[in-house]
Formats: sequence, structure tokens, C-alpha cells
Amino acid sequence: MFAFLRRLLFGAPIETKRQIHERLPKFLALPVFASDAVSSVAYGPQEILIPLMVVGSITWGISLPIAAAIAILIAIVAFSYRQTIYAYPHGGGSYIVSRENLGLYAGLTAAASILTDYVLTVAVSVSAGVDAFVSAYPHYAQWRVELCVLAVGVVAFANLRGLRESGALFAGPTYAFIISLYTLVIFGFLKLVFGPHPEPIIKNYDQCLQQIGHGMPHALTLMLVLRSFSSGCSALTGIEAIADGVPAFKPPESKNAATTMGIMATILATLVLSISYLAYAFKALPGAGLVEHGLTNVPNYEHFKNQTLVSMIAENVFGRSWFYFVIQWATAAILILAANTAFQDFPRLSSILARDRCAPRQLANIGDRLVYSNGIALLSFFAIALLVLFRGHTTALIPLYAVGVFISFTLSQAGMYRRLRRLKGPKWRLHSAISLIGSVITGCVALIIAVTKFAIGAWIVILIIPSVVFLFHKIRQHYLELGDQLRITDFKAVPTIKTTAIVLTAGIHQGVLPALLYARTLSHDCRALYIEIDPNETPLVRERWEKLNLDMPLVILESQYRSVIGPVLDYLEEAKKERPGHVVTVVLPEFVPKKWWHKALHNQSALMLKIALLFKKDIVVTNVRYYLEK
Repeated sequence: MFAFLRRLLFGAPIETKRQIHERLPKFLALPVFASDAVSSVAYGPQEILIPLMVVGSITWGISLPIAAAIAILIAIVAFSYRQTIYAYPHGGGSYIVSRENLGLYAGLTAAASILTDYVLTVAVSVSAGVDAFVSAYPHYAQWRVELCVLAVGVVAFANLRGLRESGALFAGPTYAFIISLYTLVIFGFLKLVFGPHPEPIIKNYDQCLQQIGHGMPHALTLMLVLRSFSSGCSALTGIEAIADGVPAFKPPESKNAATTMGIMATILATLVLSISYLAYAFKALPGAGLVEHGLTNVPNYEHFKNQTLVSMIAENVFGRSWFYFVIQWATAAILILAANTAFQDFPRLSSILARDRCAPRQLANIGDRLVYSNGIALLSFFAIALLVLFRGHTTALIPLYAVGVFISFTLSQAGMYRRLRRLKGPKWRLHSAISLIGSVITGCVALIIAVTKFAIGAWIVILIIPSVVFLFHKIRQHYLELGDQLRITDFKAVPTIKTTAIVLTAGIHQGVLPALLYARTLSHDCRALYIEIDPNETPLVRERWEKLNLDMPLVILESQYRSVIGPVLDYLEEAKKERPGHVVTVVLPEFVPKKWWHKALHNQSALMLKIALLFKKDIVVTNVRYYLEK
């Protein structure tokens, strides 16, 4: 029944030889690997504006050069990762590039940074998607956390079904978002060119600021500008995903991945600039900023407080028409499904770390749908925990965002610089200079983000990253020590093993006989052990045992407190002392009912005993099953 339900939910298992056919063409790879970066257009430009809102109407003018700087940064990082794609056709994520060129611990730092960012990617994308939904349907705001958890579950379920199916599922919403945003941009510019001069969406903004004591000219500081820039840099998260997932592309993998990277960077940069300019032209400000700065005196505050920047611009251009709701639905869908990028790369990177003995081995296992199921489940757990902890509020999660990704950007590009300098291939001076410039710039951005957001949450990520690196180090140390102990150095000195077999029996019946007969094949020192819970049953047990005539002693132990596990553990320790150097084999008779639900009608003493013996030295536990036919 469980196998049937599993197949119904997740589909039939896929053969390993079909793995090459599960790879993605560029048309499907773009929504799978670029949805995170592209979707950040929905919140990146508004995050630029939120810190600047305390300085009044000059906010819009300052936001434009900041958006332009972010667009230039997108181009630099994208070009650098294109070089990585060609240099590492089997997947050149930040971890691999840093480990091979800067050393193991630089690689582990990059891995810890990017894994932390993937968890935040899921949390921020989903919460921003729910924000877009709530903008159109404010009465659902009270269910924000529940909607976030449901969204993570849907994306995780889609990924558990397999790579091609998730690509086909996410292609529609991703392309719908891109088309609807470009339509919004085109009609917005047409309205600016041919329509009447637009009225500001937020009216009397300077006066509203002055009423609450803000809006003084000297309020604009370098720190405020840097904080705005660092918040807007959240638009770059996910840009490295294509370089991580090169093996998932159809051949030629590097060429297809590099082309997809160029398309993604173009879409991202043009939309960030366009949305920022439309916000400037229409004097739009996000509702999250009004709430954060306490601007409840703004006209129509109740209408604006749940609205995103894209929602405000779309309403101004199209009104509350059907196309406005198309934009909101497309935005909500891609933001929620943008978590798919993390669901592709978090398990993939975790599996690489596991193969390098820096993460639990289970993360390297490929499920029957040719996906890393354990990594998907782990990512879902962490993302849901974050969303519940921060109540699904994007603004609360953003300060944690982007620190890790820019650390990984810096290490990856520094690694590419060293690689290009070492190999000295064609045009190596130009390419290494680009990587060096990119590394310096992204390093500066990482520092800016850490400083400007430290007090409002970035300290959490700055603390988590070294902790995760330390965890990787301890896991690797464990596996190395394990390997040293398991390695056979002298094949001539392989020891022999002697065993004492003890059959734990709750009574003398047909289900016990196979276990007794099996135990006799293991050792000449074989005995049965009965724990006396009810003294009235002991004479019957003795009588039946004598009738069996098995030439095997029966040991009966009285349990003063009617416990089975305690007396068994004490007796096993005594048995080990009796025969030093012997391994004690505990044989547990177990009968298997015909129907699965009958199992719940019987006690689970054998299971509890196996758990109790799990870490006991020189004790082996084996089950001998007796199958009931009726």
C-alpha cells in the first residue's frame, strides 16, 4: 500500500540510464535555474527605496544611480560566472572553484555561505510571493504564515517528482512573469511619453514626513545610501545557480549554460533599471516602507500598507483591471516558484560536500526519481522553520539575505583569478583581470552589507557561517578517522570471531522455534533467556521447554519492576564477562502478521530492545521472523 501511494504521489521510479534524458534544454533550464534571480526584480527595487524613505522626495532621485550600480554589478558577476561555466563544465559552483584554487577551508566557507543563502532564498522568495498575493487580496493577510508553509510544501513536492517535471511546471509562471513585467514597463513608458503628466501615487509625502519629525535634508548620509545599495543587492541572489547546475543542461552543457546565463543577466538588469525608473516617474513607494517608518498619516494608508512597489506601479498604469491581477498572480507565482532554484542547487551542493566527506553521506544518495530527496527534505525543514520564526515577513528576512551569497561570489571569483593566472590560457590577462575586479567589488559589497545590516539581523548569518564551516570540519574529521580505523593494513592477520548466542523469548510457542534452531547454527554456546514478568506463567514455560528437548539451557530472570530491557542489558554484560573476546549475538524471535495493521495490536519490546542495544560494544542483534499465514 505504501509503495502504491508513493508511486501515485511521486511517480514511478526512473532508471539510472535515463539520467541523461532528464537533462534540460535552455527553454526549461531558464525557469529552473534563473527563476530566483529573475524573480528578485519583484522585491529588489523596492528594497532600494525602503531605507531612503526617511529623506523625503529626493528618495526617488537617489534610487536611480543605486539601481544603475546594481545593474553594472549584475553584468560583472554574470560575466565572471560565464568564465566559471566554461572552466568547470561538470559544475563549477563557488565551493568547487574555491576549494581547488584557494584551499579546502576557503571552499567550505563558500559552501557554508551559499547553503545559508539557499535557505534564505526559499524563505524570502516565498514570503515575497505571499506579499504579492496579499497585495491583491488583503483579507488573506492573517493567513500569511500558513500560506508560506503551504507554498514551500508545494515546491518541495514538485521537486521530489523529478527535474524535468519541475522544469515543465515552473516554465509557465516564469515566462508569464517576464512577459507581464515587460508589458508593464512598455505601457508605463508609453503612458509617460504620450499621457498627461502623472500624478504622484504617494501624495504630500514630504509634509507627511515632517509631521512625524523626518524629512530634514541632513538626514541623507553615506551610511543610508550604502544600506539602500546593500538592500538592493538582494537582486543578485541566485545568479550563481546556473554555474552550479551545468551538468543538468543538455549537451553541449557549457555553451547552453553560458547562453542561459547571458539571457538571465539581461532580463535581470533591464527590469531592475526599468522598475526603478517607473517608481521614480510615478513617485511610488512600497507599503512595507510606510509601515516600517510609521507613516500612518499618508493619504490612503490602509490601501497602500499591504502593497508592493510592483503592485503600486501596475495599479497606476492599468488600474484594477484584469491585467493588474495577471501581474500580481504572475509575480506571486514566480516568487514562490523561485524557491525552485534553491531546491535544485542546495541538494546538488550538499551531495558534492557529502562525496567529499564534509556532510552526512545520506545527502549524496539519489532517490528513485533521480533527485537528491534527502537534500530537498532538509532544505524544506530549514526554510519552514525560518518562515515560522519570522512570521513570513519579507522585510524582517531581507537583512539576513545576501551576506552569504556575496561572500561566495568573492571567493569564487578570487579562485577563478588564481586559476587563470596559473593556467595562462588564451586572453588570460583580460579574463583574470575581470575576475580580480569582480572579486574586489563583490568583497566590498559583502563588507558593506555586513556593516550596514549587522545590527538589524546580518549578525545572525555572520555567526552561522563559521559555525557551519566548523560543523563541516568535524564531519570530515569523523569520516577520516573512520576510514583510518576501517582500513585493512595486514590481510594475513584477519581475526576469527567467536560468538555466544542468546535467544530472547517471551514464551515457548511455534514462533520461537525458528529463532532457537537458527541460534544453534551460530555457536556451541547457545542459550535461551526468559524474563519473568508474571510468576504464574513461569511453571508453564519450564514445562514446555523441557518437552522441546533442545539440549540448550533456559535462563529465567526475575524482573522485580516488570521491565524487560533492564534485566536483559544486565545479563548481556555478565555474558560478555563470562567469555572475554566473544561477540554476544542476541536473537530476537518476531512473528509477522498477515495484515499490516495487526502489528499495532502487539507490544514493541523487540524494537525498544534494539534501540537500547544500538551503541553497545560487542553485541550483535538479529531478527528471525515467523510469518503468520492466516
